Amino acid sequence: MRLLALDTSSAAVTAAVHDGGAVLAERSVLDARRHAELLAPTIAEVLAAAGLTPAGLTAVVTGVGPGPFTGLRVGVVTARVLGAVLGVPVYGICSLDALAEAAVASGHLPGPEFLVAADARRKEVYWARYATVGGVATRVDGPYVAAAADVPRHGLPVVGRGAVLYPDALGRAFEPLEPSAAALATMAARVLRQGAVGPGVLLTPEPLYLRRPDAVEPGGRKRVLQ
Repeated sequence: MRLLALDTSSAAVTAAVHDGGAVLAERSVLDARRHAELLAPTIAEVLAAAGLTPAGLTAVVTGVGPGPFTGLRVGVVTARVLGAVLGVPVYGICSLDALAEAAVASGHLPGPEFLVAADARRKEVYWARYATVGGVATRVDGPYVAAAADVPRHGLPVVGRGAVLYPDALGRAFEPLEPSAAALATMAARVLRQGAVGPGVLLTPEPLYLRRPDAVEPGGRKRVLQ
């Protein structure tokens, strides 16, 4: 297995290579405005660090959000193009799941249940609720988009950038703050090793949008003269 994972659903541009047993290389750049410029060089860097060329890949995984429209599309489209050119499968993973995966792996959470909250802009967050089952983060509710004050926290710890932005509503932020391609790769490798590909963790590589786009198709011209 030679798996390339990438994510552009947040302010971070992140890519990683996994060999089925461990992460071989990972790179992340924090820049919310340059996803399109940074993703290709970041992919090239992790492939070189792992001693691979694109032809050596056996699968591609992309975070599918939820996230901002423009940034999220950069990663999803790149993954799909790579898969088509290389003739390898492309899988999607909810980016909030990757945050949850890394949070559980860190061992810093105070309990088995927690929330993940990512920046959705407009004073809102993308959020989901998780439980740790067998050492693995399992999503039990969500994802949703809501004002931070409307998230039903119930005193649970909150992972992600959303808690940094809205501490009054969400409390202390637990790390990681942004999705990690290493976590995406680890999740995908685990599922693929188990041969459990199907509905669940691995999704079709389509953007997970929780809002309608701001841009709408204009309607027909109004008649002025009768």
